[in-house]
Amino acid sequence: MARQSKDLFDDSTMTFGEHLEALRIHLFKALVGLIIAVGVCLYYGESIVAFVRKPIDSALNQYSRDKRNQKLDVQNVETMSFSGWWDEFWTTIAGGEPEPAPPADGDVTAEPLQQASVRVAVTAFDLLTALHQALPETHPDAPAESTKETLLHLTLAAPEFAQFRVMADQSLEPVTFNVQEAFMTYLKVALIASLIVASPWIFYQLWLFIAAGLYQHERKFVYIYGTMSLVLFLVGAAFCFYAVFPFVLKFLLAFNARIGVTPQIRLSEWISFAVILPLMFGISFQLPLVMKFLTAISLFNVEVYRTKRRLAILVIAFLSMVLTPADPFSMLLMMIPLLLLYEFGILLCQYTGRQNPFAGAET
Repeated sequence: MARQSKDLFDDSTMTFGEHLEALRIHLFKALVGLIIAVGVCLYYGESIVAFVRKPIDSALNQYSRDKRNQKLDVQNVETMSFSGWWDEFWTTIAGGEPEPAPPADGDVTAEPLQQASVRVAVTAFDLLTALHQALPETHPDAPAESTKETLLHLTLAAPEFAQFRVMADQSLEPVTFNVQEAFMTYLKVALIASLIVASPWIFYQLWLFIAAGLYQHERKFVYIYGTMSLVLFLVGAAFCFYAVFPFVLKFLLAFNARIGVTPQIRLSEWISFAVILPLMFGISFQLPLVMKFLTAISLFNVEVYRTKRRLAILVIAFLSMVLTPADPFSMLLMMIPLLLLYEFGILLCQYTGRQNPFAGAET
C-alpha cells in the first residue's frame, strides 16, 4: 500500500462559522504584529527618516560642491556619464560618502561654529598698500610693483562666520513649509516602515487562512512563485533606491543650475517620491510572473512573446515613461531592466511549460 504524504493542511474541513472564527484569529494576530511594528518604527523613526533622506542629502551635498568649485556644467556629457554613475552606485552600496573637496579660497573652513573662520586670498601689493595708508609711520614706503605677483592666504575669524556657516548648511537640507509638516512626515515614514516590517507576518497569517482551502499542488505554486515575486519586488525596489536615485537626482539638480534656479527640496514631497518610485520599480519587476500567468491560462504562449517582441519593447518604453519622472535617464534605467526581465520571462515560460495551478486537484 503506497504511503501518502502528510500535509500540514490535510483534514482541514471546517464549517462556515469555523472559517469565520479562523479568519478572526488570523486577522487579530496580524493586527497585533502590525501594532508592535508601529511601536518599533516610531521609536527608531529618526534613523528611518535619515535613511530615506540619504539619497537627496548626498545629491544636494554633491551639487553644492560641484557648483562651488564651478564644475557643474549640465551641457557637458561628463556630468551624466555612465562611469560617474557607476562609481556613485558602488559608493552608495558600500555605505560610504564621496570624499569632500578641500575648502577653496573664500570657503568656510570645517571648524566648530564658535571658532568659524574663512580663508581669503590677497596680493602682497594690496596688503602693503592698505598698511601704508593706515599706518604711514610704520610703513612709509609704497609697495613695489613686483609684489602684485605674490598671493597671500589669510585666515579671518569672527563669531558672525558661524551664522553664515549655519545658513550655508541649511541650504543643503530639505525644508518644511509649515509647523506640523515635519511631525506628520515622521509619522508617515514610521507607518510606511511598519507596514513593510510587518508585511511578512501579515502575509503569513493570511496565508495560513487561505492555504487551508487549497490543494497541495496549488500551495506548491504559491510557494514557488510567491517567493520569486517577493525576490523580484525587493530587487526592483533596491535597484531604484541605490542605482536610480543617485543618477536621476544628479540630472534633475543639474537642470536647476542650467535654468538658474536654486533647488529647495520639500521633505514631505521627497518622502512621497522616495516611496512611490521604488514601489513602481518593484511592481514593474513582476513582469516575468505576469508573462507566466498569461501563459498558464493559455492567453499567450512563448511564440507570441517572441514574435511580438517589438510591440513589447514599445509597451515597456511607454510604461517606463509613465511610471518614472519626466527625464529620459530614469526612463532608460527602468526600461533596460524590464527588457532583460522580458527575455527572462520567455525563458521561464519555455522551461516551465504550461503548468496551470488551477488545472485538476491531486487525489
